[in-house]
Amino acid sequence: MWTVPKPKYRTGSCDEGEIAVNIGGVRVVLFGDVLNRYPESRLAELLNCSPQNHDVISALCDDFDPGRKEFYFDRDPDAFKCIIDVYYFGEIHIKPGICPICFIKEMEFWKIDQAVLDECCKSYLSEKEEELTEIANKVKVILEDLEVDRCITRTQRCQRFLWRLMEKPGSSRPARVIAIASFLSVLVSAVVMCVGTIPELQVADPEGKLVEHPILVAIETACMSWFTAEYLLRLASSPNKLHFAFSFMNVVDFMAIVPFYVVLSLTYLGTSSMMELTNVQQAVQALRIMRIARIFKLARHSSGLQTLTQALKNSLKELGLLLMYMSVGIFVFSALAYTMEQSHPETLFRSIPQSFWWAIITMTTVGYGDIYPKTTLGKCNAAVSFLCGVIAIALPIHPIINNFVVFYNKQKVLESAAKHEVELMELKSGRDARRKSRD
Repeated sequence: MWTVPKPKYRTGSCDEGEIAVNIGGVRVVLFGDVLNRYPESRLAELLNCSPQNHDVISALCDDFDPGRKEFYFDRDPDAFKCIIDVYYFGEIHIKPGICPICFIKEMEFWKIDQAVLDECCKSYLSEKEEELTEIANKVKVILEDLEVDRCITRTQRCQRFLWRLMEKPGSSRPARVIAIASFLSVLVSAVVMCVGTIPELQVADPEGKLVEHPILVAIETACMSWFTAEYLLRLASSPNKLHFAFSFMNVVDFMAIVPFYVVLSLTYLGTSSMMELTNVQQAVQALRIMRIARIFKLARHSSGLQTLTQALKNSLKELGLLLMYMSVGIFVFSALAYTMEQSHPETLFRSIPQSFWWAIITMTTVGYGDIYPKTTLGKCNAAVSFLCGVIAIALPIHPIINNFVVFYNKQKVLESAAKHEVELMELKSGRDARRKSRD
């Protein structure tokens, strides 16, 4: 690290080998040998420039006082205080309160390479750049929604209108009604699936087997018809059908629809001899179970579920540590329980793998009571195991909640920033239109 005198904030003329700069009203005297450490920077070029070469000086600064040998710059003085650190310490830290994107522009103006930024500032800068990218994407989506009437052909206008109707609940009242109807259809379908398993509400078929009530089947068919029509309309109006088809939530929608038609085909279109096959019957039952996938369709209509999913995604490290800690604890405490309980004649711990189940329900404080220790040492081991389980579960809760709050607030800020950016663009376009009309 270089150890040289700091720049002087004083009035008066500068000495030989020094350069005086005025940054937004703040006068600073810098040492020439320090500035030459970065000869390609703007300040070093000014230092080595001849005072008689006014054209070059005018290109490098905003104004110049030959009498005081002072260069004037209409720049941010707070950002400049961070810039000059590179000449003395070889690195730059962005001080709190300074926009990192604006600071990068300041570095480009002073011709300082971004490589001198400290690692902490680089990570902070990358986060802000990602936020700007997200804002730009949101602005792009908003502008696309506003340009429905500007489409070239009637087909494009209809496609864009249908896309907004099916995908943008906040774009209009009919779109909001469709979103609510889709949300209620998911709930009704989930309730019907659960109620259909109640024996008292089932009816016997000609072969004497209990099947779902015809009314529930009719409701299920109506819901699936709605899901199918909704999926096909969204697919038809999608601007990028390949991206739509392989999107995670759309794959969930597709997987929630397909089992219904497969079961329908096997049940009503298959031959009786085919339906008597055990494998086919098991396949039908498995496909019926896959109907639970439609509950995940709620995530497409709930911003809260989407935020929770993203928070869990950002907390994979904490969740991984929790699983690792729990896995180690389960293995250790199940092995200890098996060893300590072998002395009891009526032990319930027959093997270490069987003891895994006891360790899991104990460390998670569930405790079904189907397997429990009977010796004193085994009970002590159980007490330590569930205390360790409580600690292990409680430790990552705060980081996960914090990630949820941070992501939720970030999304709110980004949405507000995107809308504000669109409003500024509309004001600017209106101002330009008024100027053209005056001309």
